[in-house]
Amino acid sequence: MTNTLYLPELREMLTENNTAGLQEFCTALHPARTAEFMEGLTAEEAWAVLQHADLLLRVEVFGFFEHQKQIEILETVDRAAVAEFVGSLPPDNRVDLLRDVRPEVVAELMPLISTDERRDIQRLSAYPEDTAGAVMTTQFARLSEEMPVGRALKEIGQQAGELETIYYLYVVDREDHLRGVVSARGLVSAMGKPDVLIQDLMERDLVTVNVAEDQEEVADKVARYNLSAIPVVDDEHHMLGIITHDDVIDVVVDEATEDAHRMGGMVPMVENYLEANFVTVWRKRAGWLSCLFIAELFTFTALASFEDAIAAILALSLFVPLCISTGGNSGSQAATLITRALAVGQVSARDWWRVLRHELAMGLALGLTLGAIGFVRAALTPQDILGDVSRWQLALVISESVAAICLWGTLAGSMLPLLFKRLGMDPGFASSPFVATLVDVTGIVIYFSIAQACLL
Repeated sequence: MTNTLYLPELREMLTENNTAGLQEFCTALHPARTAEFMEGLTAEEAWAVLQHADLLLRVEVFGFFEHQKQIEILETVDRAAVAEFVGSLPPDNRVDLLRDVRPEVVAELMPLISTDERRDIQRLSAYPEDTAGAVMTTQFARLSEEMPVGRALKEIGQQAGELETIYYLYVVDREDHLRGVVSARGLVSAMGKPDVLIQDLMERDLVTVNVAEDQEEVADKVARYNLSAIPVVDDEHHMLGIITHDDVIDVVVDEATEDAHRMGGMVPMVENYLEANFVTVWRKRAGWLSCLFIAELFTFTALASFEDAIAAILALSLFVPLCISTGGNSGSQAATLITRALAVGQVSARDWWRVLRHELAMGLALGLTLGAIGFVRAALTPQDILGDVSRWQLALVISESVAAICLWGTLAGSMLPLLFKRLGMDPGFASSPFVATLVDVTGIVIYFSIAQACLL
């Protein structure tokens, strides 16, 4: 049954206050499917349906709503009811959500949230966006070194209902310094030895992230060590929270989206494409396009400076699109490869010399390949179009120009992401349109300089 067909039935149950039917709807499906079937409901209707689920299930279904619908619910539903619900959301999720809710609504909600939860929200909100502190959750299983296994099992049983994950149990001292970690599997395996101390089971060689560390670096660590969660500590090694694998997936998706948008030559968008404000989308796309358009105007200046060469040999103008597109394509290809390699940790800014040597050889090989194709195409040009110019001379100029521009585009495309990384900028700024624009202008200069030297 499609989502659209299910909506009338849901609305009918709401109208009739069919409690039994709505409870069955909330519990019969996976929470993700439940949220999917509720897509067409208004914020008030969706909230009314959620009231027929217990609190834990309500939180789970809510987590699968579109971000915009979550915001609408918080902004339109009764403040007292929403405040109690917000206090039950995972700490990292509610902070992310409240960042996008209207400030006046947040100001009304905060006094209604319990003191402990309000302090937690304020503490997590203080961390800069895109850092480990901004994406961590403060709910994690904690044990002490002197605790025996039997008591630890009872302690975890009491904590489990409030925790997002218990894959790892973190061992801390009285000042909350992180001392070690015990896997849930390891603790359960030791059930037959209830008097064994946790310090005899825990692993002391830990992989951690600093609270100020960039979220992209956090994702790299989780992926490299194949972790389900990673602890977050401060400079004194106090345990502050954990980042779970589902949060890492969100980080990876966000970073990939940002890179994709920047590689396409636009400001990254967090809004839903079809639901985003038209002016917002226009502003984010028009800025980069305007800058690139202004940069492309230099192609006019470059062509004007070679006016005599074009007038003397009209056929040169026929091959301008071929030559400059070669540079743009090769540059965009190299920029994409290097940006991706930087993102997954295959190269770093310190490897610029190795990358340069590799791309120099690759650029020469690609240039010779494309140059050979260009030579054949130019040699097939009818003589009546060429005028007094020998087709073989023109073919040689085209092949040399294509090879040189391809080499230049490859080098520029590979070095720009590394340069931006070295300057502390996102390598994604070395977008395909940016590289193509740069190589277009310089490609014209290379092309006509070779033509002047060989033909005029």
